[in-house]
Amino acid sequence: MKLLIATGNAHKVREISEILLRDIGPGVEVLSLHDVGFEGEIVEDGTTFEENALIKARAGAATGHICMADDSGLSVDALGGAPGVYSARYAGEPADYERNNDKLLSELRGLPPEKRGARFVSAVALVFPGRQAEFTVRGECPGRILKERHGKGGFGYDPLFFYEPLSKTFAELSPEEKNRVSHRARSMEAFVTLLKQKMKEYGYTLC
Repeated sequence: MKLLIATGNAHKVREISEILLRDIGPGVEVLSLHDVGFEGEIVEDGTTFEENALIKARAGAATGHICMADDSGLSVDALGGAPGVYSARYAGEPADYERNNDKLLSELRGLPPEKRGARFVSAVALVFPGRQAEFTVRGECPGRILKERHGKGGFGYDPLFFYEPLSKTFAELSPEEKNRVSHRARSMEAFVTLLKQKMKEYGYTLC
């Protein structure tokens, strides 16, 4: 079965592919927008993670492939949920991880650890060609924002996001650890269940 992932983010493609291989097996061939020759611009103007995930999945499904899309970001309690859907470009255009982290640290300057609660959120949409059906699932991972970066792995806000159960930032976790506990791991767990259910319901096969 071919499954298109509607993203141009190589980090997301790699993480999602690893999770699908682990949880479903080699019966799913993962395609990227580049693989199917998609060159259009997808305007993500939704106000929620679910809306943006659906916008991207619909655009991908228009190529004739079953398509999934992930929209994820960081929600900080002290900032009323910001940066939220603007996580990737929190510090403005062009998107830049370091500037985003610098802005976040500036916004939270002076706040004690107990007021630096946050959560990573991942919404995953699944759309079948022709808009036969559309579905979304969500995963969240709670943590808190540190006052300085720790770790060299991951991407985005990972060096600032401290995950209490493992006493590490996301940037200090191994890929295997992160893929077990992250917001994307949790949304993907729900997505895998949904995908298996809908493939069986619609008569598709995984091999």
